[in-house]
Amino acid sequence: MAKVLITATSFGKACREPFEVLKRGKIEVDINKEGKPFTGGRLLKIIENYDGIIVGVDPVGEAVIDKGKRLKIIAKHGVGIDNIDLKAAARKGIYVTITPGANEQAVADLTFALMLALARKVVLADCSLRNGKWPRLIGTEIWGKKLGVIGLGRVGKNVVKRAKGFNMEVFAYDLQVDHDFCRQYEVKIVNLEKIFTENDIITLHTPLTSSTRHLINEKTLSLMKDSALIINTARGELVDEQALFYALKNRKIGGAALDCFSEEPPGKDFPLFELDNVVLTPHLGAYTVEANRNMGVMAARSVVDALNGKVPENIANEDFPPF
Repeated sequence: MAKVLITATSFGKACREPFEVLKRGKIEVDINKEGKPFTGGRLLKIIENYDGIIVGVDPVGEAVIDKGKRLKIIAKHGVGIDNIDLKAAARKGIYVTITPGANEQAVADLTFALMLALARKVVLADCSLRNGKWPRLIGTEIWGKKLGVIGLGRVGKNVVKRAKGFNMEVFAYDLQVDHDFCRQYEVKIVNLEKIFTENDIITLHTPLTSSTRHLINEKTLSLMKDSALIINTARGELVDEQALFYALKNRKIGGAALDCFSEEPPGKDFPLFELDNVVLTPHLGAYTVEANRNMGVMAARSVVDALNGKVPENIANEDFPPF
């Protein structure tokens, strides 16, 4: 019987259906019971025992892939694949699959939840009230504001759809532009400089690559309005957190809301914890019943297909050698 390691801590958390898919496919599973992502070193010690792996943000580098002599598939429980060495997997003929569309509505919802919470100081007001105070904090409206969307993929598009309900003027930056979508939703495609200089709220929905790492940095922060808000529900390392800390502490921008971090979870001494113009959530973007079910079932089906001699759907490394 084929054996699969599930390291994604949220796999099947909201329902049992993903496990039932694996059971029907006659797949034996071992589950991450540590409550946190595995390290590369931890995976190196055990990966040779498995035919497949379902991962979250666990680092699956070249060394792990080389050690996994039985591996046929690495199924990402999500869509971000910056933690997986695609080239190494391709060289070994190992499928890497993703779950596109499974959590796009959930992440778009959270983006707007963070936007509203930050603009209206909901978290600060709640904490103050619980501590016996009666804070009448003055926030700002998002109705009619200028929204800059960096990354106009599935999540970015769903954020745009929600923004139109708030009468927002939407500007976007993406290397691959869906002109039909932009015409339909009146999205203005602009360069990055205009995203940073002209918008009241900037939201990140781009993959982590060498060119997007620390996209939010000292220079780009200096271009923004002193009232500008930043929302990041994409990848933690899109933001230079030290530069963001100084910009927020010195009120160079209005505020930031982050659902992801360069180190997860951040340490107790994380500088942003001490600021009151920040809203922080523990990578909750895909944590809805619906998204959890969708991601789990899609990842499980990919594993079952690959380990039963079929080509799985949603392959992220279709170009096997040469890559």
